[in-house]
Amino acid sequence: MSTPAPPANRDLPRIVFGTLLILLLGVGSLWILKPFLLALIWATMIVAATWPMLAVVERKLGGRRMLAVSVLMVLLLVAVIAPLIAATSTLAGQVERLSELKSIRFAIPEPPAWVGTLPYFGERIAAEWQAIAAAGPEALAVSLAPYTAPVGKWLLAQLGGLGGLVVHLFLTYALCGVLYATGDTAARGVRRFFRRLHGERGDQIVVLAGASIRAVALGIVVTAVVQTLLGALGLALAGVPFVALLAAALLICCIAQIGPIPVLLASAAWLWYADSHGWAVALAVWTIFVGTIDNFLRPMLIKRGADLPLLLIMAGVIGGLLSFGLVGLFVGPVVLAVTYTLLCTWVSEVEPSDSGAGRG
Repeated sequence: MSTPAPPANRDLPRIVFGTLLILLLGVGSLWILKPFLLALIWATMIVAATWPMLAVVERKLGGRRMLAVSVLMVLLLVAVIAPLIAATSTLAGQVERLSELKSIRFAIPEPPAWVGTLPYFGERIAAEWQAIAAAGPEALAVSLAPYTAPVGKWLLAQLGGLGGLVVHLFLTYALCGVLYATGDTAARGVRRFFRRLHGERGDQIVVLAGASIRAVALGIVVTAVVQTLLGALGLALAGVPFVALLAAALLICCIAQIGPIPVLLASAAWLWYADSHGWAVALAVWTIFVGTIDNFLRPMLIKRGADLPLLLIMAGVIGGLLSFGLVGLFVGPVVLAVTYTLLCTWVSEVEPSDSGAGRG
């Protein structure tokens, strides 16, 4: 008597080989697309964040999609790509100056009398300050030069090749155009895929991811750009040199959630040392304003993008930035937002046994 064949859904070798084939195809596809993945991620983030703007422009132009896409691409080039290239080239051009501290000529003043009266460490700080002032600026520059040269090399390594970065930016720009033109079809495909995986909750995950991207773009990036523009305006009016370099540093500090205060206060201190006391005080007051506007601007913009806890978004921004680099600025909050929502939904679900026990 022959043994009946197992049902198709219980054929273990078939399931294993089918799974392996799917994994092989997925890994192979990712490997082939590896040179374009980072640009594709950036383009997806940019398009998802600016899609409402595209819809408004398209409506104003009478439903002509391609004309609206052209307008958005011009705005993207002027507002994002060109400033990034300018900031990166300026930063890369100025990094080498960090190793030239030996040529700096300035006088180190004696420590004020009140420094020695500070509790615990006052006398030690005053003694070290006195020794540095006695040695002169040349000795200080020579002692700092071995540390500033590696810092400059590290910054250049983080920037990567400037030419490669420019190519990457333009590849991102081209992919943004493709996604703008085909975004509806791509969004429907992604939503159908996740709905197939997890039903209606999968569709909600896609919607939540888009809302999280827009929240980060509005709350973090827009706030950083506003603070950078205001800080650079104050630096230019006060007559601080290397405004372009300091503006790039301001943008990096604001995006990294350090804030503009360190750069602006250092510039104010330089003005005070250069005997521009009036401008130093004015810049210090301006620093307080620029450094605190994010306390109300960022939460307001984040709430417009997604109804998520501010602490969750901030943790995602900082953790993603430290873990994945600049692209983690968007990836981190999206991952945390999706995880948070899924956990809240799962915890709030009432099991049938629990609801029956409650009625009993």
